[in-house]
Amino acid sequence: MTQYERIREVPENQAYSDDEIDLRELFATLWAGKWVILIVTLIFAAAGIVYALYKPNVYQASALLAPANEDGGMGGLSGQLGGLASLAGISLGGSGSSQTLIAKEVLQSRAFLADFIKRHNLEVPLMATAGWDRAAKSWVYNRDVYNPETGQWLEDEAGKSLKPTDWDLVKVFKENHLRMSEKQDTGMITVNVKSLSPPAAKQWAEWLVADINEHMRREDVAEAESRIEYLEAKLNDTNIAGMQQVFYQLIESETRTVMLANAQQEYVFKTVDPAVAPQEKSEPKRALIVVLAVMLGAMLGFMVVVVRFFLIGAQHHSPVSLHQTP
Repeated sequence: MTQYERIREVPENQAYSDDEIDLRELFATLWAGKWVILIVTLIFAAAGIVYALYKPNVYQASALLAPANEDGGMGGLSGQLGGLASLAGISLGGSGSSQTLIAKEVLQSRAFLADFIKRHNLEVPLMATAGWDRAAKSWVYNRDVYNPETGQWLEDEAGKSLKPTDWDLVKVFKENHLRMSEKQDTGMITVNVKSLSPPAAKQWAEWLVADINEHMRREDVAEAESRIEYLEAKLNDTNIAGMQQVFYQLIESETRTVMLANAQQEYVFKTVDPAVAPQEKSEPKRALIVVLAVMLGAMLGFMVVVVRFFLIGAQHHSPVSLHQTP
């Protein structure tokens, strides 16, 4: 073995020895810094407890819905007269599934939700409440935003009113209060509504179902009545007996649509399981919040001790240069 090879082996063996020493020093440093880790963990745990207790209870009411009309309410007449109606420029309406799809999208649309919030005066419960008093069965208002005695929205430091816009109302309602899900195998739809108040969660869910049914019913009735007017005008313009018979059948079909729509309360969605006032909160998960805070505090404490260990080690470390002897 040459002199050069013997010199190369020494740093490698020394490196393994240094690694073992550093690992022991690391565990020793962690043990020495146990109070730092403990204090940081306790601080985060206390902050987690305070935050968890500060968060108000949120309750969720759910309504299970099923499509009310699978055949779109038109029966066999839609298939028989579909071609003739197309020639006349009339649409007899889509299937029940397409109507349900449209209703789901309308239910989450900005225009419908803005009108829903305005119609039921939900601006204050959505944007100016801090909780729900179960004993008094009343809202706890955020008096930095709204004055319940005068019914006035307050102003910020710049003098701008804190009254929310339609954009703010719809955004908050969609992000914090409304959730929809659908079972692909059965087509059942679940409407979940969250609120700080259990009775409000139940009431809002019921209003949503009733309003979407009424909205779709009015839309279909208005369209059917408009088509009837059009068909009657075309009927008066033609003297051909065959075409008159077609128009009479189409008018009968549209009239039946209006009658069925006005007679059917649950027009698009049939309530299978109605919403009830929840007795248990759905959030916040206070135990989970505290556990996460403790874990975060412990991780931060370990990081502080380890970083300090490496910084101290770097200050005491001096690079060793190797020279090859001739």
